[in-house]
Amino acid sequence: MKDLTEGSIPRHIVDMAVPLAVGMIVQTLYYLVDLYFVGKIGGTALAGVSAAASSTFLIMALTQILGVGTVSLIAHATGRRDRDDANLVFNQSLLLAALLGATTLIGGYAFTDAYLATIAADAVTVEAGRTYLYWFLPGMALQFALIAMSSALRGTGIVKPTVAVQLLTVIVNIILAPVLIAGWGTGLPMGVAGAGLATSVAVACGVLLLLFYFRRLEKYVRLDAGLWRPRVVVWRRLLAIGLPAGGEFFLIFAFMAIIYWSIRDFGAEAQAGFGLGQRIMQSIFLPAMALAFAAPAVAGQNFGARQAARVRLTFRWTAVMSGLVMAALTLLCQISPSALVRGFSDDAAVIDVAATFLRFISWNFVPSAIIFTCSGMFQALGNTWPALFSTAVRLGGFALPLMWAARQEGFLIEHVWFLSVATMALQAIVSYILLRREFRRSLDFPPSADARSPDLLQPDVRIST
Repeated sequence: MKDLTEGSIPRHIVDMAVPLAVGMIVQTLYYLVDLYFVGKIGGTALAGVSAAASSTFLIMALTQILGVGTVSLIAHATGRRDRDDANLVFNQSLLLAALLGATTLIGGYAFTDAYLATIAADAVTVEAGRTYLYWFLPGMALQFALIAMSSALRGTGIVKPTVAVQLLTVIVNIILAPVLIAGWGTGLPMGVAGAGLATSVAVACGVLLLLFYFRRLEKYVRLDAGLWRPRVVVWRRLLAIGLPAGGEFFLIFAFMAIIYWSIRDFGAEAQAGFGLGQRIMQSIFLPAMALAFAAPAVAGQNFGARQAARVRLTFRWTAVMSGLVMAALTLLCQISPSALVRGFSDDAAVIDVAATFLRFISWNFVPSAIIFTCSGMFQALGNTWPALFSTAVRLGGFALPLMWAARQEGFLIEHVWFLSVATMALQAIVSYILLRREFRRSLDFPPSADARSPDLLQPDVRIST
């Protein structure tokens, strides 16, 4: 366990964000490696995998329910020095992980065809997406156990073990991808099925490694079979924080599905280009997301310790640092977006769509930094409903005009990107306003609660080793 209730706020943020960023980059390599080899098969295969991979936002919604609740409650318990509650929350989150994983497998195999038929451009794209998802679903189901364990560690201020496990699993994926997708060394290429299988095997390895870590090395939160009996009270606490956060990602899933639906008449190349650009954009987002992911643990422990000034300073430092990083990445995408996508496809039409998408959508980067930071703070305060509301405002402002525009003569794919930029700015404004209100409501502690914070404004951004 690492105490985040004392010491420099920016240093704590950076110390957590750096390994988190490494872990996210490693995690993203799963998808980039798959995209590289699948892109060599052809535009239709890339379109199918991209369309199928959009369903990961639905799984992310479910993992958010589990992960956000786990991080927040364990961070609060750690700030209160309540180890028993932290252990109870951790073991109950593992039980929920098993239930959600089973639900993912059953629902995924039951509804894959219906989902892909709605958003894919043609029957060949549907077939490629179905094949990929059938092999990828076991890995998606195992993500819940991975999230439960890594979130528990993050709540206690520990992130490096998770990063080490992610690094080892991506090495497994990198080794398996060319063997299974392209048939290197075997002469038996599986194509898109190999992409799904490589990721599933790699995630399974990650789960086993983290289980080993908790059984042999972790001291603060431990696996305890005696705490695996369902505790409805704890589930309610987890879901009260996690459900709105999961709902936020579910709306993002709906947002992605609407985009795929609106551009399907432009052909498989357009969908492939959007899918490629979206993956590149997610990779670019990683530094800001890492900073935002550090905020719930830092602010959450200080909220549990009733140190309001340190909670507010966590927001300020996170917003400034992530905003500066995203401004620099916006400039990169404005200068040479095609250079970021050219290595993943040989299809000129796919490259053109992806590069145009990145040039337009990069104007979303700084507002996204504000949104990520606000969402992290809502998690730290234990009230994620405002983040869900701000996302719903964006989806409403995006989906209804887009569904109307897509049916009009002269509709262009660029109209989708324009609308995305406008509604992202709206969401950032709404999120900030709601966070200010939440600070006034949740941080009204007695003056003595801030007794340990006279030196908060002394920044120290050195990274501990």
